Amino acid sequence: MTLKEKTLNYYKQLVQDKIDAFQDMISNLTDDAQNDAKGSAGDKHETALSMMHLEQEKLNHKLKEFLEQKNVLDKIDSSKETKIITMGSIIKANGILLFMSAAFPKIKIEEKNIIALSPQSPLGNKLLGQQAGYSFEINGTKYLIEEVQ
Repeated sequence: MTLKEKTLNYYKQLVQDKIDAFQDMISNLTDDAQNDAKGSAGDKHETALSMMHLEQEKLNHKLKEFLEQKNVLDKIDSSKETKIITMGSIIKANGILLFMSAAFPKIKIEEKNIIALSPQSPLGNKLLGQQAGYSFEINGTKYLIEEVQ
């Protein structure tokens, strides 16, 4: 399995774990609200129910974000080799490995640190469509693309 495939699989699993966790929390909150509705009445009940609905809205919003990230990852073909930076490319720039996908936490695979970045970020925006040998500057830092996988 290539570094790109391992990286993509890692992030897919990370996102799926988050989706599962948020779906469980939403489900538990829904169950709690239904159980609370059966045995309570009055202002305290209404306040508790309102708080549960607000929490559920927050969780649904976070779940939507993770589903969007999953959608981005699902569109990446990790077997595709290209010299031009596209979604799913692993880029070596200034000795740093970057994975063009969505913004995710830094991970370590095969003893290599990998930073996932989105094409909407300033760095991702500059990298997209470029190839090895391209150099540029962002916020006073000069970058050189050394390799594209």
